[in-house]
Amino acid sequence: MTTVHERIAALFAARLNLVVPSMDADLFEAGALDSLGFVELLVQLEEEFGVHTTLKDMELDTFRSVASIADFILAHAEPACR
Repeated sequence: MTTVHERIAALFAARLNLVVPSMDADLFEAGALDSLGFVELLVQLEEEFGVHTTLKDMELDTFRSVASIADFILAHAEPACR
């Protein structure tokens, strides 16, 4: 069974053409995400996991690493999408 962390890393590789250095790496500092990539990430997370982000969710720390994104997904996605 694939974990949420692995699915997010695969999403980065397949849909965003980005290699994630580690699950805890700062994606903004590493240059893996910029403002355009961040918007595309939100679209891909919605498609893959069915999560809808609101302005209240838009804290960069929430999306800073694969681990923090996985925490967000686990808290907001429907159980069937996890």
